[in-house]
Amino acid sequence: MNKVLILLGPTGVGKTGVSILLAKALNTEIISADSMQIYRHMDIGTAKPSKEERATVRHHMIDIVNPSEAYSTGKYIEAVVPIIEGLHKTERIPVVVGGTGLYIKAMTKGIFSGPPADWTLREYLLSMEKEENGSLYNYLKELDPEAAEKITPNDTRRIIRALEVCLKSKEPVSEMQKELTRPLPYQFIKIGLSRERKELYNMIEKRVDKMIIDGLVNEVKKAIEMTGNSEIPLPSMQAIGYKEVAMYLQGQITLDEAIRLVKRGTKRYAKRQFTWFRKEEGIHWFDITGIDDSREAFMRVSYILRDLL
Repeated sequence: MNKVLILLGPTGVGKTGVSILLAKALNTEIISADSMQIYRHMDIGTAKPSKEERATVRHHMIDIVNPSEAYSTGKYIEAVVPIIEGLHKTERIPVVVGGTGLYIKAMTKGIFSGPPADWTLREYLLSMEKEENGSLYNYLKELDPEAAEKITPNDTRRIIRALEVCLKSKEPVSEMQKELTRPLPYQFIKIGLSRERKELYNMIEKRVDKMIIDGLVNEVKKAIEMTGNSEIPLPSMQAIGYKEVAMYLQGQITLDEAIRLVKRGTKRYAKRQFTWFRKEEGIHWFDITGIDDSREAFMRVSYILRDLL
């Protein structure tokens, strides 16, 4: 069975530098597994690899849609498979890099795509919620209690999608997910990078400060201009960093408060990533606490790869 190498870990841990060294050593290419790096014009807040880094090693699944466009995990998998197959044909092992657990889970355990988006139905459902707050969640509990248990009552976007699947397919989404979920047919070798929590949080704070210096506020302003106003919040503008700075630009909070919220949100996201990845089986974890040099971190990883590849 053909192999795929996955380098995963929380945001800010240092995956990018290690991934480039891995790809060079294997003479291969990188496939991003980051649900926010897919968006064009959103470079600073999503911490994309630099132009120089992408010139060194070819990267896939970065800058593929506009911030105003919706994108799904199903679309991601459809786009990734031909890339993986193309690399395998040239006898190269793809290096998948990212922290979006759902993308990685979709590869290794499979995903259910469901029917395409019905924007008319979505607008109708949203109007129901406006008339009576909480009505959509109660409706989902009636149609599919199992799916409702996995979604928080205030996650309107996911609730609408679950209802859309139920209503369009005439079946509970939870049942369809069980029946139609298949992993990709590859041998996945999973390498995880971790750091001591306090060190990771300090690195996150410094990275957010650098994002502000590099022009995150102006980037968010341009993204808002491109996306316009939408009744249903676009996934791109729900990204950590963008929604907080958008609140600042709309006069709801100060810039200092926005920065504080970005740092807090990023730390919480890193914690959720750790929780998610603990459920993923077969990860070879490397604690790189105290290591600032990507080459040193790569050397630690490279020892085990000799036995795995």
